[in-house]
Amino acid sequence: MTATPLPTPDPARAEQARRAVSAIFLINGILFATWAVNIPGIRDQLNLTEAQIGLGLLAVGLGSLISMPFTGGWTARWGSHRVTAVMAVACMLALAPPFLTSNLPALSVALLVLGAINGSLDVAMNAQGVTVERRLSRPIMSRLHAYFSLGGVLGAALGTVLVGRVPILTHVLVVVVLTAMTAFFAGRLLLSDRASPETQDSVSAPHPPAGLSPAVLLLGSLCFLGMLAEGANYDWAALYFRDVLEVQGGNTGLGYAAFVTAMTLGRWFGDRLRARLGDEITVRGGSLLAAAGLGVALLTRDPLLATFGFALSGLGLSNVVPVMYGTAGHALAGRGIAQVATIGYGGFLLGPPAIGFVAHEIGLPGALGLALAGAALVAILGGQAFALVRTKSARPLDA
Repeated sequence: MTATPLPTPDPARAEQARRAVSAIFLINGILFATWAVNIPGIRDQLNLTEAQIGLGLLAVGLGSLISMPFTGGWTARWGSHRVTAVMAVACMLALAPPFLTSNLPALSVALLVLGAINGSLDVAMNAQGVTVERRLSRPIMSRLHAYFSLGGVLGAALGTVLVGRVPILTHVLVVVVLTAMTAFFAGRLLLSDRASPETQDSVSAPHPPAGLSPAVLLLGSLCFLGMLAEGANYDWAALYFRDVLEVQGGNTGLGYAAFVTAMTLGRWFGDRLRARLGDEITVRGGSLLAAAGLGVALLTRDPLLATFGFALSGLGLSNVVPVMYGTAGHALAGRGIAQVATIGYGGFLLGPPAIGFVAHEIGLPGALGLALAGAALVAILGGQAFALVRTKSARPLDA
């Protein structure tokens, strides 16, 4: 299914919607940062081991993978504006239950629910972003993802101030109230993109489609590789600095900080780059830059040079996932985003643990070479993916 043509609204109304969906991306980043900074506290509160916390984190990912394939049908039936508005409020409220649990099974269920709601929100708010981008006739997807990264920075900063100074539940409830109120008001300002009545009978069923198009499979695979590389940087940069480069104390976070900062800046200014160079060059060139940066980081034993390498990696990867989501949305509508996001999210879910297993066998530098290879493959195969989209080769494989 291709995107349904949409009427051009008042430009001021479209700009209002851009600010609203930006706010939803921002509070989504705040939510995950709030959860992340309180993981040690909830671990101590429930007396859990690292392995048990790992099971809880897995529940978040599994919940997302369960809900994402369904959300494309929901956005086709009710519009991404409605799904985003409902799921944004529900997601912010779902942050509280994990902190009200008293044992691991209850925590896992609460995190599964949080992950499922967030997975649906992830698809719907990106579909809404594509709608707004189309109405404005200019790129905005990279900046939207920059707001998510900025939300992570703000959530972590708030956590730095509150963690250890106020009870965990107080911190969480403050965030829940503020973000849920923001989600409620922002949701009222989104743009309607519900399918037309003639089309709706064929697209309204809220279930995953039977087949995947070649375009979806390739875009999803590239998203998988891009997210694998992102997850590797997020989860393993600090350990690389401590265990391989033998950096001590707070300096172990230099590589992680450089990666996150560069990624946020790359996304903030990425839409200008996309407007000037086009999506294909932005993705393929960025992926090459990321591979080169990881290569520098893995070949040197100088912490400053490695920090520079991780910064290049963050800058290069910054626009890969936003552009892939936007490309899927423009060519294949909300259902396409759902399919691409589901495949891609597996990179976040499976990539970091896989690197851990490989690192056990051959060492962390060799294992992080998987992320380098993933970025290089995005650069190599990106041309074919964009060619498929341009020729609209989107018929299901089993059709």
